[in-house]
Amino acid sequence: MDPVDQAPRTVDIAILGGGLAGNLLARQLRRTVPQLSVAMFERSRETSFKVGESTVEIATNYLVRRLGLSSYLYENQLPKNGLRFFFDTVDKAAPLIDMSEIGSDRLPAFPTFQIDRARLEADLLRMNAADGVDIHIGARAHDLQLHEAEGAPEQRTASGMHEFIVTEGEQRYPVHARWVVDASGRASAIARLKDLRVPVEHGIAAAWGRFTGHADMDDWGPASWRARVKNTARMLSTVHFCYRGYWIWFIPLGRGVMSVGWVGDRAIFRDEMRKPEGFLEFLRGHRAVWDLLKDRAELLDVLAYKQLAYGTRQFFGGADRWFMTGEAAAFTDPFYSPGSDFIALENDFITDMIARDHAGESRKQIAERSAIYDEFMQFRFQATLLLYRDLYPVLGSYELLKLKWDFDIACYYNLWAAPYWHDEHLDLRLLQGQLRRKEFMIQGLENFSRLFQRLEAGFRDRNLTHRANLGRYSSGLDIVDFAEELSAPRPRRQVMRTTEAIFNTVRERALDLLADLGETPTPAERRLPLYDFLLASPLA
Repeated sequence: MDPVDQAPRTVDIAILGGGLAGNLLARQLRRTVPQLSVAMFERSRETSFKVGESTVEIATNYLVRRLGLSSYLYENQLPKNGLRFFFDTVDKAAPLIDMSEIGSDRLPAFPTFQIDRARLEADLLRMNAADGVDIHIGARAHDLQLHEAEGAPEQRTASGMHEFIVTEGEQRYPVHARWVVDASGRASAIARLKDLRVPVEHGIAAAWGRFTGHADMDDWGPASWRARVKNTARMLSTVHFCYRGYWIWFIPLGRGVMSVGWVGDRAIFRDEMRKPEGFLEFLRGHRAVWDLLKDRAELLDVLAYKQLAYGTRQFFGGADRWFMTGEAAAFTDPFYSPGSDFIALENDFITDMIARDHAGESRKQIAERSAIYDEFMQFRFQATLLLYRDLYPVLGSYELLKLKWDFDIACYYNLWAAPYWHDEHLDLRLLQGQLRRKEFMIQGLENFSRLFQRLEAGFRDRNLTHRANLGRYSSGLDIVDFAEELSAPRPRRQVMRTTEAIFNTVRERALDLLADLGETPTPAERRLPLYDFLLASPLA
């Protein structure tokens, strides 16, 4: 049926895509601005297996505090026992119980979850439908037209409606929406329409599948190995088997299903890994990994991406009432599971702008807020990418990844998680203050990235990469000795003091490793004031 033969269907907020980002945003909007109508259009007829099953602390805070999903998560998904890392020999032949390990020996103080994406998205669809969201499944949204006003923000009117066509079964009909949110994942309707997609210099690929019949890691090895983590559930961790240039994950999804995946340098990726036999053959080359699968595990499916990371020129067009969230906007790397953190931030910003717009805030004010929120997301993207770009070779060494992990997790709690928990990202004054310091923080992160790269090159040249990869254990959160401070907002001076302490602790340990490489610093170089870390000069 020709769409002009049908009257347009009108909705306040149209969400293109019914995956994780779109469903969470629909729930948030209904809880925040229930007087506005929300419609969601999802092309797929069934929720499906996807990566992104591991949530970390910002995302979990968002799910529990903002969306009221605490009971649901504990009753229907698995609690997560932090991140866990294992290290192998050069020939990838070490038994699991001999591998050096970084990981917790207790459930973390700040909750996180392992989620079955297909089940969660199906449940969210039911919740949202019951809450009044107009859900269209098997509905392809296309021919999007964004009505963006010309001229300065204060000259723009609120009358323009965005338009698109929906093909749903045998029907084709136009939709008019006051606000439109692209949550369509890598299809990225708005990004493609406005040519917003930006390639990034971080060439990594991924292949992954789901297994049943896998071995239980917590029913493995001698009592002494299980006692090392005080008999807590290793299986509930997001487990990383780490190698130079790549890593293999094990993430439990519940109901007897385990997600197993590979992420690494694109030069290592082979097209054969897209197929079951090729994927299994690659896993067979890693003794500890294969020991958990070989006896009776059954591979259910395999998926792959040849390039994971990409950026965007713009996340939000607040004054023009369009937004992108989740993978429709950008993606960095799955190593520390940041994807759902980005969704939390983006959805908070989108909901805040829609609520303010609906309450009558001027177009000029919305435009200014949108630009600041966009600048913060670009800052967050750049800072997150620096955790991974050019650093995949570090993954093969227990000593080097322990150093880098301690730096990364301490900075995450101090600089990113705690401000989110106290809604500082929604305080424009605080956000602008953080953005005034962004170039210094990026420079500091770049300095540490170069330091880790320098250490890795030295270890590799002297054949030291694997020297501590057997028989060692360390807690994953022993550097976060300031956790109790995070229960309340902290003054900037306190945050900066903690940052300086983190930077110096990690740098001092790095200098000790450099001494192993024959580079001995003088005593005067042992500690630095914070500003020295933020300048474009070497740290060692």
